[in-house]
Amino acid sequence: MIVVFKPGAPENEKAKIKNMLIKANFQINEIVGQNLTIYGVIGDTSSYDPRTISVNAWVDKVMRVQEPYKLANRLFHPENSIINVKDVQIGGKRLVIMAGPCSVETQTQINTVAKAVKESGAAILRGGAFKPRTSPYSFQGLKEKGLEMLVKAGRKNKLPVVTEIMSADKVEEFAACVDLIQVGARNMQNYELLKALGKTKVPVLLKRGLSATIEEWLMSAEYIMSSGNKNVVLCERGIRTFETYTRNTLDLSAVSAIKKLSHLPIIVDPSHAAGMWWMVEPLAKAAIAAGADGLMIEVHNDPANAWCDGAQSLKPERFATLLEQLRALAPLVGREL
Repeated sequence: MIVVFKPGAPENEKAKIKNMLIKANFQINEIVGQNLTIYGVIGDTSSYDPRTISVNAWVDKVMRVQEPYKLANRLFHPENSIINVKDVQIGGKRLVIMAGPCSVETQTQINTVAKAVKESGAAILRGGAFKPRTSPYSFQGLKEKGLEMLVKAGRKNKLPVVTEIMSADKVEEFAACVDLIQVGARNMQNYELLKALGKTKVPVLLKRGLSATIEEWLMSAEYIMSSGNKNVVLCERGIRTFETYTRNTLDLSAVSAIKKLSHLPIIVDPSHAAGMWWMVEPLAKAAIAAGADGLMIEVHNDPANAWCDGAQSLKPERFATLLEQLRALAPLVGREL
């Protein structure tokens, strides 16, 4: 339920409504704008009579929210959220590019890639240390050793780092050194992990599940936010369809849908969507044109010999060219890079 106050509503009148709702065991998400104050009422309001609120002369209107997600809902938070990852802002005018290898392999490899993507204009270094793989026989990542290498490369090149977490028991370890914790597609509905991440203050990058609907995706964000962590960035990375030519099917309509339904920023991962390096560039441009707040792109200095997903990785020089093209594109959609 949403309570919208009239412009100039006195603080004591708003406090009366707030106290009334708190006594009814509701949580209040207060949004104070330049002219309006809005209360987002969290809880089961189905049996609550809104007339007890609307009789107040300073209440403009009371609306029920049909969607099950509340905190992630744009109705509760009309302005776009900007998520701070160290000194990088995701969701503002500037596009944010996250880049790096699918998997951390050696300290030299991750240092080389970090230096290259930083010089090209990437703002956040990505790299996999714990790798969820379909086959138990595939390379699973260097785990703690890989995480240490990634963080070291990020600090050396003055780049925040993003990497994927696999289980709730690693949250404390990740929170101590990772700047943006990624929840992968396979863990989007790992609710115990989401609730554990909600108890931290570290921003979370939530990837869309392989076959998840937009509502299911936003409900997963709601798990994190309702546990206390409002710093969530969404990531469209392609969904599973009948098509087998590409690794996944990139759903750019999801960008527009999220912008309408939610205030949370959204980025796009064209690398995992396509699975082929030569598709990454056109899909990246399309994502920016569709309104994405940034991109996550796999970059490897030697894709032919990569330990994981080399076929979808750009070489540093192609990545640099892509960012030059994105700089030219960004002003056309009111953004900058």
